Amino acid sequence: MILNRQDRVSIQIPGLSRFWRRVRKELKLDPRDATVCFVSDVEIARLNHTYRAKRKATDVLSFPFGDGGNRRSNNAEGRRYLGDIAIAPGVARRNAMRLGRTVDEELRILMLHGALHLLGYDHEADDGEMDRVEARLRRRLGLR
Repeated sequence: MILNRQDRVSIQIPGLSRFWRRVRKELKLDPRDATVCFVSDVEIARLNHTYRAKRKATDVLSFPFGDGGNRRSNNAEGRRYLGDIAIAPGVARRNAMRLGRTVDEELRILMLHGALHLLGYDHEADDGEMDRVEARLRRRLGLR
């Protein structure tokens, strides 16, 4: 599921939904395994402060459901659920300009990046494993 809870940056939900289906297919995820939510810079900064003790807006945060290390946990209804991904299109837009990408491409990269975190990858502690997996998937999904 994709939710848009911000109105500062125009985003194309239909195209992002099609891309999200491709990501789920590559990662063998069920449509109910995760939620992507686009939020304001203020909201992502609040989440970043609350959950990571960092006082600034970031581009993407992932929130694994249950035991983030087991790659899948059951929710209250017994369905498997990985968790939630919060993305700030405002931060993504600034990063896209700096990196020479379109906003749409940057949002797609962040969706993939967030999904990998939900699957237990951690680029801060895995000796480059997540970066290698992400680079391979970016090529397969047509991202640079």
